[in-house]
Amino acid sequence: MNETLAALGDEYWERYLADNPMFASILGDHRYDDRMGDFSAEAEDRRIAHLRSIADRAEAIDPDELDPADRVSLEVLHFSALGEIDVLESRLSDFTVNPASGIQAILPTALAQLPIETAEHAVALLERYRDLGHQLGVAADRLADAADRSRTSPSVHVDAVIAQLDAHLATDLDDDPYLRVRNPMSFSDDEMLAWRAELATVVADHVRPGFARLREVLADRVRPVARSADQPGLGHLPGGEAAYAGLLAYHTSTDLSAEDIHRIGLEQVSRLADEYRSLGGEVLGTTDLAEIFERLRDDPALHFETGEEVRAAAETAMARAKAAMGDWFGRLPQADCLVGEVPSGPVAFYYPPAEDGSRPGTFFVNTADPTSWARYEIQATAFHEGIPGHHLQLAISQELEDVPAFQRHARITAYAEGWGLYTERLADEMGLYSSQLDRIGMLSADSMRACRLVVDTGLHAMGWTRQQAIDYVVANSPMRLGTIVPEIDRYIGMPGQATAYMVGRLEIQRIRTDAEQRLGDAFDIKAFHDVVLGSGLVPLGTLERMVDDWVVDAA
Repeated sequence: MNETLAALGDEYWERYLADNPMFASILGDHRYDDRMGDFSAEAEDRRIAHLRSIADRAEAIDPDELDPADRVSLEVLHFSALGEIDVLESRLSDFTVNPASGIQAILPTALAQLPIETAEHAVALLERYRDLGHQLGVAADRLADAADRSRTSPSVHVDAVIAQLDAHLATDLDDDPYLRVRNPMSFSDDEMLAWRAELATVVADHVRPGFARLREVLADRVRPVARSADQPGLGHLPGGEAAYAGLLAYHTSTDLSAEDIHRIGLEQVSRLADEYRSLGGEVLGTTDLAEIFERLRDDPALHFETGEEVRAAAETAMARAKAAMGDWFGRLPQADCLVGEVPSGPVAFYYPPAEDGSRPGTFFVNTADPTSWARYEIQATAFHEGIPGHHLQLAISQELEDVPAFQRHARITAYAEGWGLYTERLADEMGLYSSQLDRIGMLSADSMRACRLVVDTGLHAMGWTRQQAIDYVVANSPMRLGTIVPEIDRYIGMPGQATAYMVGRLEIQRIRTDAEQRLGDAFDIKAFHDVVLGSGLVPLGTLERMVDDWVVDAA
């Protein structure tokens, strides 16, 4: 690899791990196990300054002097640095609290993934929890300061997070979610008991007071001045329009405007209506769109009753996908993918395996309310989050031996989520859906992602109210209200992120269609997928160039 580029990539990656110690630990890098990370605005300023230096030095490298693999690495590095600057400069951390994706919702699940194997790891967790208590105070101070400047989340989010914190703080200490971490295998029984006792003390003396401080600030300082649900979007804040444009550029890795994305969403919603009518007539005996949505949404027989049912259905779908993936992919992941249940956080998500092999990849389903899961939804979700979706994408990326670390672990939303959504349709080509009803689940998942283009841009660029966004998804998808509301709240708290799925899927599909047309009978789907997955996560423009080079060589 080019020496200048290699050194710059290493510098970027080392700083990234130091600034994101939880991520480092989950990967199996234990150097920062005693840290939670710095939640202060000053730390963000330091990160931005370093990223600008990285981006400037990356720009100074002439791509024409690099071999093809190094050119890909350079583009990933440059995009990652500039994109992270856009995210940090939006200053979402100043004021955002979110019941779906906030620290109180996602941290317990992340902590449960920590590879705690030795006494050193166990002792470091005690220090990490002490730091967590301190950093929660830092975050609370930022929220209070932002509230003084009329920068807040909507009141409905503040109320929901206060309720979540109240529920946590009312829990018996013995049942505290921050005690649900792995036991070090090297401990004797007495050592385990002593460590567990000290861990409970640290949770009581540091973690819970930190969350109590956060709750106090939200109730006393933020809630009285919180934004109305009629003004939930970034566009209602000073500088919000520019911040949203930067976030769209980062999450989609395109130059599409909010208006462009909104229009694409409307077109996709319209196209899906015809597919619903076709399958609805066959499966439900009606071609009336409103009736199709009503049946899918309200028929109790089409919804799960227990978390065990949800998990079992996901495991069955994953087993079928594992058996078929060798026919569609030349490169397969070495790490396994399991299914796990969680009681909070996103509806479904994926954690990649640890680099050292100590933990497999895991597709998590939130089963807090099993009846919110439609039976026809679980297969498309399993294929997206597990196989052939994020597990193949992220596990293969981590296992690449000929690309630098920063590239193996790059976070490029449109590629990541575009691939996940692409594989929901690919699973149909692979014959993985077990019934026509389950294929309707594929359409339901598409509806969610198409509606996201409309409502995310509507909320943040076009002045939509929260209720307006909810009503749009109700009218244009079979999703239940209980699923739609947290989805809308997620989009409010994570501006732009939700647009990446459909934008990425459409671009990956366009790139594939172009390759198929140019190569004709010479097109090899396994080779195409190996090109797409063979360099880790890349910007969509880079992906198009990579596939174009492959087509030229294969012709």
